[in-house]
Amino acid sequence: MKKYSGIAILLLIGIVLSAWLKKPEATAPNIIFIIGDDISHDDIGSYGNPLVKTPNIDRLAKEGLQFNNMFVTSSSCSPSRTSILTGRYPHNTGAAELHTELPAHLTYFPEQLRKAGYYTALMGKWHEGKNTKRAYDTLLAGEKLNGLGGEDQWINVLQARPKDKPFFFWLSPFDAHREWSADNFKITHNPDNEVRVPATLLDTKATRKDLASYYNEIGRLDYYIGELWKELERQGVADNTIIIFTADNARAFPGNKTLLYDRGIKTPFIMKWQAGIKSQQQINALVSTIDIAPTLLQLAGIKPAITIQGQSFASLLKTPEADFRKYIFAEHNWHDYQAYERAIRTKDFLYLINLRPELDNGGSIDANQSPSALALKENQAQLTNLQKEAFIKPRPTAEFYDMRSDAAQTNNLINDPKYKSTINQLKSVLQTWQTQTGDTNPLKTTPDWYDRETGKAVPAKDIRGEMPGVARQADKINVKGPF
Repeated sequence: MKKYSGIAILLLIGIVLSAWLKKPEATAPNIIFIIGDDISHDDIGSYGNPLVKTPNIDRLAKEGLQFNNMFVTSSSCSPSRTSILTGRYPHNTGAAELHTELPAHLTYFPEQLRKAGYYTALMGKWHEGKNTKRAYDTLLAGEKLNGLGGEDQWINVLQARPKDKPFFFWLSPFDAHREWSADNFKITHNPDNEVRVPATLLDTKATRKDLASYYNEIGRLDYYIGELWKELERQGVADNTIIIFTADNARAFPGNKTLLYDRGIKTPFIMKWQAGIKSQQQINALVSTIDIAPTLLQLAGIKPAITIQGQSFASLLKTPEADFRKYIFAEHNWHDYQAYERAIRTKDFLYLINLRPELDNGGSIDANQSPSALALKENQAQLTNLQKEAFIKPRPTAEFYDMRSDAAQTNNLINDPKYKSTINQLKSVLQTWQTQTGDTNPLKTTPDWYDRETGKAVPAKDIRGEMPGVARQADKINVKGPF
């Protein structure tokens, strides 16, 4: 508290102004939305990783509701976040590519909460665009204000908030994004015996050290979640506060971030609300992150904006065993490198198309140039087929997986005649989704900004092409598409 006492005083001055807004119902829940950076679902203890140290997140799951099939719409930082903010698919946001900004004409769900009388604040990472400022009473962005992990202001703002209003916090830590900065924090992991090397990586000393540093950042984030929880309890508001933990996309390692397999788009999502959710429950239904906005608005007693394409899953909080979505849709657009992939996933099957098959799928530049990636590149003769995936080109134009017998999605059955009818059906639904929501495949998309081998910037860096959906003004299309 002492470190940022001056900022806290300024917060008090600004925060009191928000008390003049319309007040919502006294029973309206507080909402804390914690979105980790580049964290895979299977790198959390409650999701089956016994080595990563996440006691506070695990406690959230034990005392709340864990979603086992929550999927991001894009395994890419800002497109995933803008999708959550608007409740829209990336190509419908006008910001389908990394580092592109949301347009002013869309509605952001924290903005609706603010207009309804919530005190709203964002702390940490913020790259959804200047127009989103209007959604927050308090916006504290960047490492200078929030510390290396992005959590330094959490307690300050919680203490300084107006006490006569419900609050919504978008907590956006930098943990666990490269470059690593938590190796000297109080929670650490021994690379020799406290990391689990995924099948997509080679088990080397460098890879283990890389993973341990990644785990350390998850551990730091978990620690601050625990501190936040203590403060909520100290203030007596924990019971009527919805606490959500999730992530924008998968870990920044080869075989994960930006990819449209489960190891890229499945994300952790845990929801605790003492006053509204029974403890120790799990949801196996398919849910998309575009469904978060309408759900939280419904729980706050607010009608979702007409621009929201997602649908509320509030009913699952009472009947967690029920089904929800039949289809999950996801997209891979430019993220450091040119790309155009689309996926449709059901309970049992994954079908995806790749309209840039001549390009490899090495992931984001931070994954592509990591020590773990270097270990793969230096030992290609030893690699399994799964480990070679990052380097293969040309790639298939279409892929199909049967998760009933292939949970890891490694056996492409696109040419198996036994599945012809299922493949055609999924292909048809995917095309319907693209048509109804205004998705397009531009001839001239944004090119690579970095060399795929060396990672060095190329002459085309900072040149933008046409984004998917622009030609059909998809940012003005509100059709929800198949559900």
